[in-house]
Amino acid sequence: MTLLSVVQDVCATVGVVMPTAIFSNITGNRTMQEMVSLANEMAQRIAYDLRDWNMLKTSATFTGDGVTTEFDLPANYKRMLLTSNLWLSTSSQTPMTFIADTDEWMKRRLNSATYGTWGEWTLLGGKIHIWPVMGVIVPAWVSGVTYEIGDYAADASLWVCHVKNTPSGPGTFADYRAANPTHWAAYVQPRATFAYLDKNCINLASGGHGDRFMADGDSFALDERVLKLGMIWQWKAQKGSPYAEDMGSYGDALTNAMGADGPAPIMLTRPASSTSWGGWDGRIQ
Repeated sequence: MTLLSVVQDVCATVGVVMPTAIFSNITGNRTMQEMVSLANEMAQRIAYDLRDWNMLKTSATFTGDGVTTEFDLPANYKRMLLTSNLWLSTSSQTPMTFIADTDEWMKRRLNSATYGTWGEWTLLGGKIHIWPVMGVIVPAWVSGVTYEIGDYAADASLWVCHVKNTPSGPGTFADYRAANPTHWAAYVQPRATFAYLDKNCINLASGGHGDRFMADGDSFALDERVLKLGMIWQWKAQKGSPYAEDMGSYGDALTNAMGADGPAPIMLTRPASSTSWGGWDGRIQ
């Protein structure tokens, strides 16, 4: 259903004239102005406030460069999921520690403190802050310097030391690495990945996605019947009409949509009713 078809159904139910178009003459049409405002509010309320809808879940990845500790949030970011963590590619078993209190974050940075070996992160100023810096880059290889395990060196690409060694003699790093292949491994820059809720709950008729209706042919990314029922009860409530039954219909439809948005319950296995187990053979006496 497009926005136009949703609004037409709402208008037919609440007793106002059904439009043939919404945006073409919206400047002089107070009713359509209210309908679009209500559609935007209800769509955002359903999309953002009630649950982490599978349709709107997405993820982002930041790649360390050895310098950057502050990363801009994605343009379509609305909020973190209710169970979101920040995961480093170098620590797949334990997520980074989230520091919720800003004063605590600032104190820890002033004291160069880090909790555990997997790092810390926080949200501040529209950015994700990560500490310590991901990926310490050593720009050049030096002959005669002892490299410890975990040290870096570079020629055309970056390499990490796997065996403590002290390269010497003429030639390039590439020559030394070729002669000692077990000493070095190609370095993969660490990445931090997290899941979040996409704010763009509207499919735009012009292409792409947005967080507001912009044209008659736009559509709601989630259940449009829930949107319609939500608009009906809210319209009646705003106009002082009885709305309790309509709000109940909206609540039922919303509950069904939320239930269908998750996977089926996991059924734990048990012996078949014909199987004897613990002295019972499954038959009712």
